[in-house]
Amino acid sequence: MIRTETTCDDAELARLRAPRNDIVAEADPEDGRYGLTEGPFREYERRVDVEPAGESWRVRETTTYRLAIPVWGWLFRLPVARALRNRRDSFGYWWAPPDRLDTRAAMVLGLLAAAQIVDGYLGTVLTQTISFATDEFGRGNSAQGWVLGVARAGVLFSLVTVALADRRGRKTMLVVAGLGSCLFTLLGGLSPDIWTLGGSQLIARGFSTGLGILIAIVAAEEMPARSRAWAASVLVLSAGLGSGIAVNVLRLADLGVRGWRGVYLVGGLGILVIVWVGRRLPETQRFAHAVDTSAPALTAEQRTRRRERLILLAGSAFLLSMFFAPASSFQNDFLKDEQGFSASGISNFTLVTATPAGLGVLLGGYLAETRGRRAVGATGLLIGATFATLAYFSGGAALWILTLLGVVLGGIAVPALAVYGPEMFGTHDRGRANGIIVTVGVVGSAVGLIFVGQVSERLGEIGPALAILATGPLIVAWLVVRRYPETAGMELEEINPEDR
Repeated sequence: MIRTETTCDDAELARLRAPRNDIVAEADPEDGRYGLTEGPFREYERRVDVEPAGESWRVRETTTYRLAIPVWGWLFRLPVARALRNRRDSFGYWWAPPDRLDTRAAMVLGLLAAAQIVDGYLGTVLTQTISFATDEFGRGNSAQGWVLGVARAGVLFSLVTVALADRRGRKTMLVVAGLGSCLFTLLGGLSPDIWTLGGSQLIARGFSTGLGILIAIVAAEEMPARSRAWAASVLVLSAGLGSGIAVNVLRLADLGVRGWRGVYLVGGLGILVIVWVGRRLPETQRFAHAVDTSAPALTAEQRTRRRERLILLAGSAFLLSMFFAPASSFQNDFLKDEQGFSASGISNFTLVTATPAGLGVLLGGYLAETRGRRAVGATGLLIGATFATLAYFSGGAALWILTLLGVVLGGIAVPALAVYGPEMFGTHDRGRANGIIVTVGVVGSAVGLIFVGQVSERLGEIGPALAILATGPLIVAWLVVRRYPETAGMELEEINPEDR
């Protein structure tokens, strides 16, 4: 509850009596009480009491509200309270999306962010622990590369999951994917050998990939037109938080040769989060509408456009994954074997260099909505790939600085490019198309992992192999500028006219 009291003249009184249109859009008043038309609130009411004060007026405003943001409401409590105390003439806050979210959108985004934390954790477990698992099982870089590459084949599970989401519903398959990934991650902690671990993670990573795709699709279908990239930045940060938790839990590996298994066991706790989210998450409105309508008959031009979009995005995913997957997956190995880091040292390095990535991601989400996807995406790719490569040829302070710059400045590309997959396909095949794109991307990551594993084992260092693959992001940056459409501020039905 917020109470304010002020003394004002007739003009200011008229302004205070007018319905607000800033952080909240108010309904016309009834007996001095203003209700909610739109805003991120589950409950909202403003009461205005006026009494004469000489030639002026004394105005008392009492605002009661409850935020509609589950889990993360405490983060916005202070900025929202400040915004409610300080009335503005228009919407626009540095900490908020470009568009004002309504009750449903705020609730959905909060739930998706919670699920994304679980997905971020599950997607990080194998890459963070594989170096320690291979030590216990007496294997080297070659086996590590093969396990990481083969685990990517689990994308077939995600392809089936997201394809079914076009028929069975986004919510249902999101819950199935989340529970499946948590369960098989838990089983991975009991693996007797490196290949059993790889097999369990093949399935777990497949479901985790499907979970991530469906989270992005639900967000794209539920968020306002000028807030999809901003929402993507929030979800990327949530995934980063999940990854950070996994990195922090990696300290268990210092307890003994089998300590890495604890990271997998902790992943089983995600089952509780997925069940909680599943009970509260509604089905998307666009899918609910699509269920009641038949798939549109596409013209030859529309089929050609969709095919070209699929080839463009899938090819880009292949090139990007071929570089960034090994750049991320072999970082621990690089730090441990080439730089002499301990498990705790790796955790500290990752937390220090990765945590500030949120700044770049948040900035990228805002810039992608206000400056356009293409310029932001291409710039971030060029910077991120360059610094990530240089970091593998450095040591000491330069290693920390280059990694930090690459993560923060390269992070601006993430939300700008992440929304293209959900945006550029119609509701009836959005899941299938994104599943294909991610599948091709996973093939690229497997190729990159195996390539770096084989080459680095022969050369004795990882940097040269990554330098060869760094051409991929440079090609994609060119494609983003030359071939990608600009979708900022457009409704999904404008991007895909056949869905109108």
